Amino acid sequence: MIGGLTLIDDPWFYAAAVPAVLLMGLSKSGFASGFGALATPLMALVIPVPQAAAIMLPLLLVMDGAGLQRLYRDRDRDLLRLLVPAGLVGTVVGALLFGVLSVKAVSAIVGGLTLLFLAQRLAFPPRADAAPPPRPIGFVLGIAAGFTSFVAHAGSPPINAYVLPLRLAPIVYAGTMSVFFAVVNVSKWVPYAWLGLIDLRNMGTALVLLPLAPLGVWLGVWLTRHVRPDWFYRLAYASMLLTGGKLLWDGLR
Repeated sequence: MIGGLTLIDDPWFYAAAVPAVLLMGLSKSGFASGFGALATPLMALVIPVPQAAAIMLPLLLVMDGAGLQRLYRDRDRDLLRLLVPAGLVGTVVGALLFGVLSVKAVSAIVGGLTLLFLAQRLAFPPRADAAPPPRPIGFVLGIAAGFTSFVAHAGSPPINAYVLPLRLAPIVYAGTMSVFFAVVNVSKWVPYAWLGLIDLRNMGTALVLLPLAPLGVWLGVWLTRHVRPDWFYRLAYASMLLTGGKLLWDGLR
């Protein structure tokens, strides 16, 4: 108990939660962004998924603040005008369908679509002069990202399916994703409270994990600024492959 707040005292929870928070911090910086989708499933090895999502939410806001401080000026304004409204629509859909679709079903859908996207990229690699993906596809995938972010903080794979083919400079990609997910995460607070996920035990546990929140972000920002663009995108696609496989496995097993 901390200041009257109860908290989870199972050591196995913290064995899963510490690496989960650090993975999410790396993802929030834009570096190896797909790995963030693994954070909630990792915590869900020892606690229910809705509780894991609730504990992660205040930590995400701290990570968002750390990321925005360093990356906000590098955002792509035009891309955000397309993606942010779509992401907010997705959070509304997530709130309305929460409890109707199981987390396993959402995991399977997100994992399957992620792997299909990667298969398409391997079978039909983009040419240097290829046109960017159509904006309506970006809006649809933005809705999907808002929805999966609401349900399990797994919004990176859908949004990456649209943004990665744009081949933005790594720091512009990181800044744009930082702003997008900051807005989406702020929008989750009221519906999470309405659904009964914000309680003293979850917030007390989040408070214990809070010092870890900025560490992964700071490390990821440094790596984003110093890793060559070709390696940055190789790591991004590798993280999507691992994330897609893990989510599909979680959904089908």
